[in-house]
Amino acid sequence: MRKLNVTDLHRLSVDEYKASDKTPLVVVLDNVRSLHNVGSVFRTCDAFRVGGVVLCGITAVPPQPEIHKTALGAEDSVDWTYEADTLDAVRRLKAQGWTVLAVEQVEASTMLGDFVPCKGRHYAVVLGNEVKGVRQDVVDECDGCIEIPQHGTKHSLNVSVTAGIVIWDIYNKLAAIGEAAS
Repeated sequence: MRKLNVTDLHRLSVDEYKASDKTPLVVVLDNVRSLHNVGSVFRTCDAFRVGGVVLCGITAVPPQPEIHKTALGAEDSVDWTYEADTLDAVRRLKAQGWTVLAVEQVEASTMLGDFVPCKGRHYAVVLGNEVKGVRQDVVDECDGCIEIPQHGTKHSLNVSVTAGIVIWDIYNKLAAIGEAAS
């Protein structure tokens, strides 16, 4: 096997990426403290052509060297907005017709493996602060909650790891029903 180089991968330019179809998924970051986590989320969103990122509260916004270190330029390709309050962002997305799901451990959450997206629907997932998770008032405003099953001694994952798992899973499910960007 020969390892592929950048030319072999036929990567899109930033302009081509901006003009391309996007996966009907938006990621909302609720007061994420680590700029490296923010950058990692941007990079994952770029990989799956996620429709955008909403940075809320204390979540840092580009340009920042620490974001760029892990985003590797994805902060330039992925559309993003800033909203001072996550609750306002969730309400705005819902008013625009998005189904908003918090990624959180709550009573009656839907396990990620059991989540089935509907054709024609747009989704937003809210990822929370590294210590406190998604704020309770934001959880209350969401249309539902999805949870990543965990079976070890720890019952939390790094927010960028959580983003990768959730985005990958939802992307695959949307692709299966012909809704994901390819």
